[in-house]
Amino acid sequence: MFGTAIIVFREVLEAAIIIGIIAAATRDVPGSRRWLIAGLLAGLAGSAVVASFTDVIGSLASGIGQEIFNAIVLGIAVLMLAWHNIWMASHGAALASSARSVGGDIRDGRRACSVLFLIVGLAVLREGSETVLFLYGIAAAGSGGQSSMLLGGLLGMTLGSAVGYMIYAGLLRVPMRWFFSATSVLVLLLAAGMASQAAHFLIQADLLPSLAAPLWDTSAALPENGLPGILLHSLIGYDARPAGMQIVFYMTALITIVIGMKWANRPRIAIRSTTGAV
Repeated sequence: MFGTAIIVFREVLEAAIIIGIIAAATRDVPGSRRWLIAGLLAGLAGSAVVASFTDVIGSLASGIGQEIFNAIVLGIAVLMLAWHNIWMASHGAALASSARSVGGDIRDGRRACSVLFLIVGLAVLREGSETVLFLYGIAAAGSGGQSSMLLGGLLGMTLGSAVGYMIYAGLLRVPMRWFFSATSVLVLLLAAGMASQAAHFLIQADLLPSLAAPLWDTSAALPENGLPGILLHSLIGYDARPAGMQIVFYMTALITIVIGMKWANRPRIAIRSTTGAV
């Protein structure tokens, strides 16, 4: 039961953190809640489909199907999170300055909401399908009965959802003048962490070289299976024993998204300076 609870807690927490950060960052975008809920339902439906094809996915590509599947989902999620942050870099100030009347002022917000559907749907799909595959492995190994797994799963789901909501509620208390900067940093770290995790799965599938593994080892000081390690893994992609290729992916995603955000922010700065000169 304890092993099941830890697995479900970790996976639910990762999805809850992503959903919470995105929900907080887009709280004033019109129609965002409908897209978030739709993405959540689509992700759950996708996880149910994965559950029905567990045997096929587990044996796909000579036993590396799960790693490839996770890497693909993470790669798409990184792209969606990057787009979200770049879009917010050019619209965040407008959203902050017109938080109460944003529905009529920010028309582009309606178009951007479709990205929220993909981000949330992919997050729930990835974590849900990973949970299904992990629990399938536990059941196949005969570790505990069905009632024990069910109880552990419910416990892990409850705790993960509760911690995720606490993070979301904490973000809502951040003053508006700092809010978009705070959420942008969190989304940036989430995307970089996902890129690192994608590299980890591709290395496991022998599709990428490790470039030194591990590059360092902090498992004694900060183990990944402890609560601080789980939170850091969910928030910034913490890995106690990362490979060199993971760091390359992490830094590449980080730098690329920052450059994209600065590029998206340039026209607004230029317009302001021109208006000030006149």
